Amino acid sequence: MKFDKTIAKIKDGVDKHIVPGASYTVIDGVDHLEGQVGQQELEPTEIPLQPNELYDLASLTKVVGTTNVILQLTSDGQIGLEDSISKYLPEWHSPEVTIRNLLTHTSDIVGYIPHRNELPKEQLIQAELGLSSGDKRSQVLRYQDTNFLFLGWIASRIAGKPIQQLMTERVLRPLKMTETTFNPQDSSQVVPTQIVPKYGLLRGMVHDPKTQILGSDSGAAGMFSTQRDLEKFVRFILGENRDDFKDVLNDKMLAGIYQDQTPTHLGIRSFGWILTYYQQQPIILHTGYTGTLLIIDKQHHRGLVYLSNRVHPQVVGEPFLKYRSELIHTFISESNQ
Repeated sequence: MKFDKTIAKIKDGVDKHIVPGASYTVIDGVDHLEGQVGQQELEPTEIPLQPNELYDLASLTKVVGTTNVILQLTSDGQIGLEDSISKYLPEWHSPEVTIRNLLTHTSDIVGYIPHRNELPKEQLIQAELGLSSGDKRSQVLRYQDTNFLFLGWIASRIAGKPIQQLMTERVLRPLKMTETTFNPQDSSQVVPTQIVPKYGLLRGMVHDPKTQILGSDSGAAGMFSTQRDLEKFVRFILGENRDDFKDVLNDKMLAGIYQDQTPTHLGIRSFGWILTYYQQQPIILHTGYTGTLLIIDKQHHRGLVYLSNRVHPQVVGEPFLKYRSELIHTFISESNQ
C-alpha cells in the first residue's frame, strides 16, 4: 500500500504540536492500514493513544447519521427534497427554505441568538426556529449547524423518536457499527477534548455546547466512534456489500451523495457532504470541529479516516485549519496517483 506521504503528514501534525495525537485508517480497495501516533491527553497528565479509542466526531455526526436518516425518509416518500420545511416545522416563518436547502447548507439562515449556549433546551429550540432566511438562499453556501438541527427535528416529528435514536436504529445497527454511541459508558476509552470552565476536562461528554443542551434531539453533533466503525461506514459509502445495506441507503441516494445537489448547481455540496473533484472525478469529504475528517474517493475505492482531538487542551485555530487542508490535498493527490 502506498500513502507514505499521507501518513507522514499525519505524523507531522503531532510532531509540530498542531494536534496532541491522531488515529487513522487508510482504505485502499480490500486493504487497509491503521495506526495512531502521539498522545490522547496532555493535561492534566500525558496519556498515550491506544488503538481504536472513541473520539467525539462533532459534525461528522451530520453525514454518518442525520443525512442517511433524511435520505431514508425521502426514499420512503415521507419527505420531499423540495418540500418547504414549514410543512414539518410550522413554527418556522421562512417557508421558502426547503429540505434540499438544509441538506446542502444553502438555506442562508440569518439572525443572532443572545446567550445561545446558556438557554434551556426548549428555549433554545424556539430561538433557533425564530431565526429566518436571508436573501441569498440557494445562491450561496453558508455552513450552519442550524440546518442539521432542523433536519433532526423534522425526522423526529415524522418518526416519533429523537434523531439520535433514529440514527442508532436506522444507520448504526444495520451497519453493525457496534462501538459507535452517543453516550459512552466507559470514559477511560474516550479520547478527551477541551478543558472548559463549567465541566473541566471533557471526556465522554459531547464538546458541542448546543448538543450538550439538546441531547438526543441534536442532529448536528453528539456521536462518538472509533477507527474500526468508521472504516465500516466508509466502505458502506464506497458501495461495498450493497445487498446487505440497501435498506440503509438505496442505490439512487447513494449515487446522489457523489453528485452536486445544490439548488443552483454551485458544484460544492452533495447530500450533506463537501463535494470536490480531482481530474473531473468526484470526491466527498467532511470535517468535524474537534479535529475529525473523512475523505472518500469512490473512483479509486479509497478513503481516509482521520481522528484527532485538536481542541485539547484548548482550541487550536489557524494552524490546524491550514494543516488539515494540506492533509486533504496530500491524501487526494496520493489516491489519484
